[in-house]
Amino acid sequence: MALLQISEPGMSAAPHQHRLAVGIDLGTTNSLIATVRSGMSTVLQDDFGHALLPSVVRYMPNGDIVVGHEAQAHQSEDPINTITSVKRFMGRSLNDIANKAHIPYRFFEGTDSTTTRSLQLQTRAGLKTPVEISAEILKSLKARAEKSLGGELVGAVITVPAYFDDAQRQATKDAARLAGLNVLRLLNEPTAAAVAYGLDNAAEGTFVIYDLGGGTFDVSILRLSKGVFEVLATNGDAALGGDDFDHRIYCWVLDKVRENNANFSPLTEEDTRLLLTKARQAKEWLTDNFEAQIVCKLSNGTLVDVTLTASQLIEVTEHLVSKTLSPTRKAMRDAKLSIEDINGVVLVGGATRMPHIRHAVQEYFQQEPLTNLDPDKVVALGAAIQANILAGNKSDDDLLLLDVTPLSLGLETMGGLVEKVIHRNSTLPIARAQEFTTYKDGQTAMSVHVVQGERELVSDCRSLARFELRGIPPMAAGAARIRVTFTVDADGLLSVSAREQSTGIEAHIAVKPSYGLTEDEITSMLKASFNSAEEDKKARMLAEARVNAGAIISSVTAALAIDSKLISPAEVEAIELEINKLQQLTAANDATAINQAVDTLNHATEAFAAARMNASVSRALAGKSLENLDL
Repeated sequence: MALLQISEPGMSAAPHQHRLAVGIDLGTTNSLIATVRSGMSTVLQDDFGHALLPSVVRYMPNGDIVVGHEAQAHQSEDPINTITSVKRFMGRSLNDIANKAHIPYRFFEGTDSTTTRSLQLQTRAGLKTPVEISAEILKSLKARAEKSLGGELVGAVITVPAYFDDAQRQATKDAARLAGLNVLRLLNEPTAAAVAYGLDNAAEGTFVIYDLGGGTFDVSILRLSKGVFEVLATNGDAALGGDDFDHRIYCWVLDKVRENNANFSPLTEEDTRLLLTKARQAKEWLTDNFEAQIVCKLSNGTLVDVTLTASQLIEVTEHLVSKTLSPTRKAMRDAKLSIEDINGVVLVGGATRMPHIRHAVQEYFQQEPLTNLDPDKVVALGAAIQANILAGNKSDDDLLLLDVTPLSLGLETMGGLVEKVIHRNSTLPIARAQEFTTYKDGQTAMSVHVVQGERELVSDCRSLARFELRGIPPMAAGAARIRVTFTVDADGLLSVSAREQSTGIEAHIAVKPSYGLTEDEITSMLKASFNSAEEDKKARMLAEARVNAGAIISSVTAALAIDSKLISPAEVEAIELEINKLQQLTAANDATAINQAVDTLNHATEAFAAARMNASVSRALAGKSLENLDL
């Protein structure tokens, strides 16, 4: 008798169907992907057991793109085409990048008639935006998840630094879309860590999430109570992370080398990347050791052989540690809390493994940081929990996330001043409205300039978007009433509308930051990836056919050199003729023709193969009788 499945009211006919959703930590140094299995959040590994995917993308000479460990292995020998730490360039312009001298990339910045376009990096595959490069990392993670989970993903929660501005958040969302991912939500990294920590430990109280990653620093203060995760305040630095510690070690090494080499020549791009890699390795080694040896040979023949001690590392990076404590103090002030109010400090990000970072945090908060969860994985684990809920999978842990906007949002008023509409640390999602008026008599249009930042002058804030409201009735200056509404969604993305109250005339804009990609650019990129799928398939078939042809040509040629006497000269000539035909075809671009020629050569060598087999058996049986054979 068949069993009937009866679904509860409001549920689908397949009540036990689990929708495949993931949490992604798109990191500066490493990226991870996690999911919820059997009620437990877990990080997915690749075929070799690696949980971490190095956030490194290499554009190969043959047109291929490799991501992760394979790309990382070649970053010193091919630095221009091997892009690391691309997260630091997301949503940025060329002017936003400080200390470009030690970055071995060739930057460009295209412009059109109205706005500054996205930063671009020159590679052998052409100009690539950080969005496109990040999309390759996300594609690799998506492929890992679908292979591991055995199906297509319904969506992903992608984490971003809490201090990412609107342009950086939009760039992240664009990269996910380009990678074919449905973004369920952008989630602040400290909030994701709090979710993982709070649910894993059933913690309640007020916690500080100190998140120092490869390229960004965030500090968030959250109140955890009965499944409610309320962000009280957030602060940070979107241009401070482990990469900056690597750079300080790199500068220290250069100073030591120059002390012993008066005629030290400028570094090549390969030398720069090599020394930065050695600096990172030394930093990681000093996590558990007292000194690290930095040894390498530069392209000009200079031998680098210096020893960096743990105390020297503390000395050269002391100011960077201090730079993390300043935003921490501001966040504490914004939350109106004292040290005594903090129940625990959770460390997040690989850079928090450095002993002097942990010591500084412990000294400031007067308590030992909580480190029972892997700082590299905790963000992805928390994102997976949120993704599982947003995908519609039933969860025993009903949680409510009350995140905040990291920077104030406002618009430009006369005199280049900023009028803040939504203040920083406002709970998301949020909508705020404010009324403005005209400046001149008879004014019939108003330009709305949306900005983000804490400064009072527009010139000191980041420009997000501009739009115009036209059709305002001509009135005396100050008589018109224009209501401007700012709306920030759960992802931290902004839309703005302006409405003239007496006529109802309205203008609206979903803010697309200047450094993001346009809809047309994203669409064309997606079309290009779809259109090239068939071309890529044909290229792979051709490459495989050529490899197969080369192998059979090599083996038959070697066999003829040894055993051509086993067949007649006419048979040898026929085989050599087919070899020549196949060699000529391998230079063409027809995989079908190559495979057919391979089959023809195989057929032509059947008699030769049989003769070689008989000869081999005869040699093996020579001088033996049937009685002596072990049958």
